[in-house]
Amino acid sequence: MPRAKRTVAPGYVWHITERCHDRRFLLRFVKDRRHWRAWLFEARKRFGLSVLNYTVTSNHVHLLVQDQGRDEIPASLQLVASRTAWEYNQRKSRRGAFWEDRYHATCVDSDAYLSRCMVYIDLNMVRAGPVSHPEQWEVCGYREIQDAPQRYRIIDTAALCHLLGAADTATLRVRLKDVVEAELAAGRLARDDCWTKSPVVGSRDFVSRYLDRLGIPGSREAVIERDDGLTLVDLRTSLSTQKTTL
Repeated sequence: MPRAKRTVAPGYVWHITERCHDRRFLLRFVKDRRHWRAWLFEARKRFGLSVLNYTVTSNHVHLLVQDQGRDEIPASLQLVASRTAWEYNQRKSRRGAFWEDRYHATCVDSDAYLSRCMVYIDLNMVRAGPVSHPEQWEVCGYREIQDAPQRYRIIDTAALCHLLGAADTATLRVRLKDVVEAELAAGRLARDDCWTKSPVVGSRDFVSRYLDRLGIPGSREAVIERDDGLTLVDLRTSLSTQKTTL
């Protein structure tokens, strides 16, 4: 269960990754993945969590959220993680840790960076092999966005439209689907650790403002740019001194 220090950063978007203990496949059954999603819905109701995307795999989860400045993110993560673990352990007559000690959070810039992070989350189970398209994986935000349920909606589509500059939900659906289809057609499925290990990903200006505001060690020497246009904090200098957590 998460026990990380809270950093209040209203408006910032965070990509959160949480893994099962020892990377065991404790979420391999769909009912357990559904339980996690049900508690995520409860967190949205209780705390006003703004969920932009998510996917639940067999041994870890991805969650994309926007900070509203009400301490809703740590409260939500604690609720979802603790209740999912308790229900699983009760049903299995099991004792011991369900999750790794800490989750990891990456601060994500808006516009193209957010879109790329969305697609990275969407294609997780395609990379893993169980499905050939994200629409085939039941417990994920892509499927909810493309075919919104009448009840128990989790995705904050209004916030997502605003962040991605989409006029409405229909436009959002088409845009996200087109990006996913383009990535699949190009075969760009390789895992990219920047979304799960780097403290921040975005433009150089965004990364610099993030470092200034939150006091991440490493200063400007930690900011690097890649050939594919991504700007991020150098993992060697930043993560060795401080884990970015909420």
